[in-house]
Amino acid sequence: MADTAHVDTFARDNLPPRDQWPTFILNRPELQYPERLNCAVAFLDRWVNEGRGDEPCLISPAETLTYRELQDRVNRICNVLVQRLGFVPGSRVLLRSANNPMMVAAYLAVLKAGGVVVATMPLLRAREIAFPLTKARITIALCDHRLAEDMERARTMAPDLQHVVYWGTGTPDSLEALIAEASPEFTAVDTAADDVCLIGFTSGTTGEPKGTMHFHRDMLAICDAYSRNVLRPGPTDRFIGSPPLAFTFGLGGIVLFPMRVGASTVLLEKAGPDDLLPAIMQYKATICFTAPTAYRAMLSKLEGYDISSLRKCVSAGEPLPKGTFEAWRDATNIRLMDGIGATEMLHIFIAATEEEIRPGATGKPVPGYEAKVIDEEGRDLPPGSLGRLAVRGPTGCRYLADERQRKYVQDGWNVTGDTYLMDEDGYFWYQARSDDMIISAGYNIAGPEVEAALLTHAAVAECGVVGAPDDGRGTVVKAYVVLHPGHAPGADLTKALQDHVKAEIAPYKYPRIIEYVDALPRTQTGKLQRFELRRIAQEAPKPQEAMSA
Repeated sequence: MADTAHVDTFARDNLPPRDQWPTFILNRPELQYPERLNCAVAFLDRWVNEGRGDEPCLISPAETLTYRELQDRVNRICNVLVQRLGFVPGSRVLLRSANNPMMVAAYLAVLKAGGVVVATMPLLRAREIAFPLTKARITIALCDHRLAEDMERARTMAPDLQHVVYWGTGTPDSLEALIAEASPEFTAVDTAADDVCLIGFTSGTTGEPKGTMHFHRDMLAICDAYSRNVLRPGPTDRFIGSPPLAFTFGLGGIVLFPMRVGASTVLLEKAGPDDLLPAIMQYKATICFTAPTAYRAMLSKLEGYDISSLRKCVSAGEPLPKGTFEAWRDATNIRLMDGIGATEMLHIFIAATEEEIRPGATGKPVPGYEAKVIDEEGRDLPPGSLGRLAVRGPTGCRYLADERQRKYVQDGWNVTGDTYLMDEDGYFWYQARSDDMIISAGYNIAGPEVEAALLTHAAVAECGVVGAPDDGRGTVVKAYVVLHPGHAPGADLTKALQDHVKAEIAPYKYPRIIEYVDALPRTQTGKLQRFELRRIAQEAPKPQEAMSA
């Protein structure tokens, strides 16, 4: 590793031992980076230096900032951090906000000043905020004043936290007041390319969140691997999307990717399906990032909205059902670009360009990455075999002081916890999270496959499928179903749904138990928490024989 610019070396000191790191591959020309690199310069300052400072960068309902205006704000926040808040290179800074220009400015300021960003989902509560505050020994927090209640509660549980500065209060100690008095000049800290600049906490689909540590070069690598080679945006594109910036899918998709090519992005604090469609029309967005469930929900709302400006749509965060792909294509003439990423890998590492998409397949390894399917002992499996996904490339897993590093990284490969099949042509087909495989009466059944079948029934709005204990079969398939308005739960509907699944996929995979619920447990990023459904299923009383027939 190069000499660090960090004065506070906590992040580097708490990287895993080198022998537990994955193998990093940086052999493509676009992935060659100098030893000294501050990614904020590459994302922001370069465009001002190259004479494009007056181009739009951040667009929101409240304000629009050009690259030059954003640079001015970023520099002022840097000076506030250094001169008023005791910040030194290597300091960790917690950021809390919905997606808006001040959040992006604060993010870039921490990077430019040589610090480490820890961004958190707006919906997290005090105890959930206290976890990263304590784990990463954070001393400074910048927070939207609308999130102050839980922030203040978390403050009492975080002994290292010394400063909390709010924006939007209108008071003399607000972030806006402090930056108004600060200098607009700031020289980026000369960080090493492998200095930690981000600790992204996982969304908790498998239990306690893990802090994933990423370098300055990693922030560029996801742009120069996936965005450059697969998404292929240009400076005239206008990005939009729903994922929070604290979710690395959102950070890349609606901030880093556009800024890497000098494009612009639309930032929405509320970006559900009812918000995205009018915003796409109003702002003439060209590239959209959101989850399959959102595309599915927008299908029934398209009438009345002119979204002809859209030219690319990226789907990630959860499996993309083939039916959703086909319905979106038929309605918009746009082929949804599926992809799988991980917080540990920072962004998408398997995907396909529009012309290479095979509906139902995730795609092929993004240029710069390698992927394979392995068995439980780590041995390579031939095409057509079900097994664990292993990947390596320019980014990879480095957990913050966490024993789970040994499980995720094996023999230099990142083992993502996903079950995949690779076909003869090198396309990867998602089956399930490795712990979502249901073994029932000797059959291996992937929960997401059953979910995809259920979602093609008109009555089903959302569903989650897990294994439930059963005396006869060991485990049976159980579906938790949220119904669309106008449909009522009952034995007739249950049978109809079971018959529907039997007609869609192999009959032995049908859900023997269906429970109707008002909502499914989800993470703050919107991912289904199957581990929580599994817990509920384990604790539920054994069903009546008639119910599980």
